Amino acid sequence: MSTNFDVLGIGNALMDILVPVDDAFLSEHGLEKGSMALIDNDRVKVLGDAFQSTSESPREIAGGSAGNTVVGIAKMGVKAAYLAKIGQDGVGTRLAEGYREAGLHFSSTPSTTGTPSGQCLIAVTPDGQRTMSTCLGTNTEFGLEDINEAEIKRAGTIYMEGYLFDDESAKAGFVKAAEIAQANNRLVALTLSDSFCVGRHRASFAQLVDHHVNILFANEDEMMALAEADDLETAIKAFARDGLTLCVTRSEKGSLIIDSGKRYDIPAAPVAKVVDTTGAGDQYAAGVLAGRAKGLSWDKAGYLGSLAAAEVISHFGARPEKTIQLED
Repeated sequence: MSTNFDVLGIGNALMDILVPVDDAFLSEHGLEKGSMALIDNDRVKVLGDAFQSTSESPREIAGGSAGNTVVGIAKMGVKAAYLAKIGQDGVGTRLAEGYREAGLHFSSTPSTTGTPSGQCLIAVTPDGQRTMSTCLGTNTEFGLEDINEAEIKRAGTIYMEGYLFDDESAKAGFVKAAEIAQANNRLVALTLSDSFCVGRHRASFAQLVDHHVNILFANEDEMMALAEADDLETAIKAFARDGLTLCVTRSEKGSLIIDSGKRYDIPAAPVAKVVDTTGAGDQYAAGVLAGRAKGLSWDKAGYLGSLAAAEVISHFGARPEKTIQLED
């Protein structure tokens, strides 16, 4: 069966609302620098009003971790699609429009429960640190009925977001998507997203990786949390096997890719100034998956990931502003 999409992402639909702030703003509003907290709709209103009162107007971007990744993939000229849960509200309408305007195929049906669409309020301090307050909204309703079998069959690789892997309905959806992909000889990629997520669902993540995943994205902390190891090398040995490619990011040290017993040490790409670290891991995954879709070797795809990560941390926001490509 031919493919219509090189990569199909499955993840949270979140309207990212970004604003530059100072440390005093974080203290005033009880925000722990560099953290990610889940909040309710009342807290969204309070923080949203605070964001509007800052000296710079907030930026609104259709995001979510996997959403940012597939947008980055599309920016590199690779065909991409997205499955996510949105609400029947203004935010949901703007999310759908934002994904499509970014070059994605997005056909998800809005929820009819009245639950508002998800939002992520991101406060960015001058040192580039991001402090995120997330209201998941309709993302908590994601389940089996949201898995579009026809679209999965049309994708070369499906890319699933660990942040969404939080309750039993979403877990069942991930397994269903992976089984459809495997039955049709498609690749399954997973990002662990956050060591806190891994800690909450380690056994379920491990089972998913062991039985369904071909490409695993993680940072050092996430990899060690998954393996319950005290060091990265032990964690890698716990999961290194034929049929599973490990892509482990290491901040300024670059990344490691382990595939079929071969190890590739990928250097970080230079960046003049770190402005906003939002989306670095998302864009690394975008570069790797886009590179592989274009037929690049793992080491070259890995460095394309480094270039994509360097580009996104050099400016405000989690989406790429330039088209990234390897120079001949």
